Amino acid sequence: MENFKIDVDADGIALITFDVPGRSMNTLTSGVMKEIPEWVERVKTDDAIKGVVLTSGKATGFCAGADLGDMAEGVFSGGGDLQAAYDAGWRLNAALRALETCGKPVAAAINGLALGGGLELTLACHHRVVADDSKVQLGLPEIKVGLFPGGGGTQRLPRLIGVQNALMQISEGKSWRPKDALAAGVVHQVVPAAEVVQTAKDWVKTGKGVQPWDEKSFKLPGGGPYHPAGSQVFIMGNAMLRKQSYGNYPAVLNMMKAVYEGVQLPMDAALRVETRYFIKTLMTPQARAMIRSLFLSKQELDKGALRPAKEPKSDPKKVTVLGAGMMGAGIAYVQAMAGIETVLIDQSQEAAEKGKAYAVGLIEKRVSRGQMTREKADATLALITPTTDYALVKGSDLVIEAVFESREIKADVTKKAEAQLEAGAVFGSNTSTLPITGLAEASVRPEDFIGIHFFSPVDKMMLVEIIMGEKTGQAALAKALDYVMKIKKTPIVVNDSRGFYTSRCFATYLTEGMAMLKEGYSPTLIDNVGRMTGMPRGPLEMHDDVALDLSYKIAKQTKLDLGDAYVPNPGEDIVAAMVEGGRYGRKNGKGFYDYPEQKGSPKTLWPGLAELAPTTQTEGFGEGPSAFDSVDGLKTRLLYRQAVEAARCWDEGVVDDPREADVGAILGWGFAPWSGGPISLIDGVGTKAFVETCDRLAETHGDRFKVPQFLRDMAAKGETFYGKFGGKKAAA
Repeated sequence: MENFKIDVDADGIALITFDVPGRSMNTLTSGVMKEIPEWVERVKTDDAIKGVVLTSGKATGFCAGADLGDMAEGVFSGGGDLQAAYDAGWRLNAALRALETCGKPVAAAINGLALGGGLELTLACHHRVVADDSKVQLGLPEIKVGLFPGGGGTQRLPRLIGVQNALMQISEGKSWRPKDALAAGVVHQVVPAAEVVQTAKDWVKTGKGVQPWDEKSFKLPGGGPYHPAGSQVFIMGNAMLRKQSYGNYPAVLNMMKAVYEGVQLPMDAALRVETRYFIKTLMTPQARAMIRSLFLSKQELDKGALRPAKEPKSDPKKVTVLGAGMMGAGIAYVQAMAGIETVLIDQSQEAAEKGKAYAVGLIEKRVSRGQMTREKADATLALITPTTDYALVKGSDLVIEAVFESREIKADVTKKAEAQLEAGAVFGSNTSTLPITGLAEASVRPEDFIGIHFFSPVDKMMLVEIIMGEKTGQAALAKALDYVMKIKKTPIVVNDSRGFYTSRCFATYLTEGMAMLKEGYSPTLIDNVGRMTGMPRGPLEMHDDVALDLSYKIAKQTKLDLGDAYVPNPGEDIVAAMVEGGRYGRKNGKGFYDYPEQKGSPKTLWPGLAELAPTTQTEGFGEGPSAFDSVDGLKTRLLYRQAVEAARCWDEGVVDDPREADVGAILGWGFAPWSGGPISLIDGVGTKAFVETCDRLAETHGDRFKVPQFLRDMAAKGETFYGKFGGKKAAA
């Protein structure tokens, strides 16, 4: 076998080492899936083997789960053959069931992270020993890519820890740290890493090769669907999952069905139920789109698919950050965590020190949780130098400007920093809206001037939008991408435009919400419908988060720049009145909502909004079919308005790769993940149907829904974005 090595010791214990060649992390590739039944059969039939310890040969972890690339290729290329897909999915479940019923004790020595199918592999073992290392994670995150556990996870986990706990864990896709997994009952022992294998072997010598659920006396923890307590779990679980998913994710419903039906059956039948629902989910448009965008495309972008191949690799050692506000402070933190020497400059030493204090807070939290040693924390914080002295810029490989959105201020700091930079160093602006070509006019070397747009909070948001100015060179692009990959973010590359790609498209979600407000729709309805689309928040809530005064300032600056060509956004007058009245959004506790000072207290809708935007649209939202039709219409408006803007960005050359457009939308502003992104949304409904719906919306609501001509041409030919443009940059 290529992926597993079997060593049988003098006690008859077979140490099976999982080690996929040529990879830093084990995954369940098609080759691995083929070999698992082979070694399970040997374990069953070889009398010399008295017991088994399963471990990993990788220092980085046990197993990161299924190889979704292999899975997608194998299932999606089958032309929708359900029987062939079911047979492929059942092979793993059949093998793992054979392992746990082989009659010999089997222990998992988990020496690193075990996620998805990796954890499911260990759940089929009779005993689990895990390394006492805070970096180790154990979990079932499949729901995050539109799937649910299909290797026995929906059946074994409820039988281990109870239905309620299992449903919560699977539906949220969260991970346990070793000691938390022990407390939850998922693993049996937590020991020092060096002792994991020996501890597992010690257990095998006296252990029993029978799973709890195969014992005649087994009872489901907490009870099943017809138990008084268990029935409440399913009743409440349905409501909670509906609240979380709004019916957008087939995986959530199918997972619930698999658990509900499966826990009432013997394990063999339960696993077949799980496999059927898993394959049914895998073949949904939502799962296909999410796997493509959130796994395959993201993985390609993370590995540098957009990087100019001819440019030499660079490794930024020292990076200066100009501006120590929330954005600059966050950038300084992620740089230090990546081992980059960081100079953090602000107008006063106090402001610079405050910026570093942000990193101190985050790192101290990691230390308190055991995720970082004191020595490592001190060394990381020592990398950040807060200062007002531009002379310290000298020797930097890159400068990130993160000052206030003002051309004058940005031009001033650009000149000061560039005076200290050596040839070949790159200057990156973190602006979210101002065109890079215009900002580069303050630079003496525009070929090394580029946009590097982070998202707040920087430590949590994974996307970085790189913007090419008219004169930005390929060397600067390569260095910017090398930097983004070093700090472990996902990059997309776009061409210059006001608002670029992410800010421009995201703004349409906010402005469409404002248009609805102007039309007389209830603020509560608008935000509820926004969440129902799959967006993380309603448009008014999100407007508060972004800051109303920022929208106000951007509108004023844009009006100055465009003059008579400027077209006001719907509801701009409402935002202006609120800002001029001191309502800036969540940051000062006053926006569309009032935010109480007491932490944990709910926000409430601002009563004064009723005077600025009275609710007049009340028909069709009471009862009967028209209520649902109206809600669906508003959902369509919110999603299609963003997708239309993405298509316009494509038409104008701002983006030209569907992977970037979709991944950037989901990671950048939270565009409904179930859709796979705005480009996948258009492909999913069909370009013809999308154009026809947009034409109807344009007739009713105006030219903001008018689609570009190239999309009409695609619709006439029955073309899709991924069919016509997919992988274009990767092949270049």
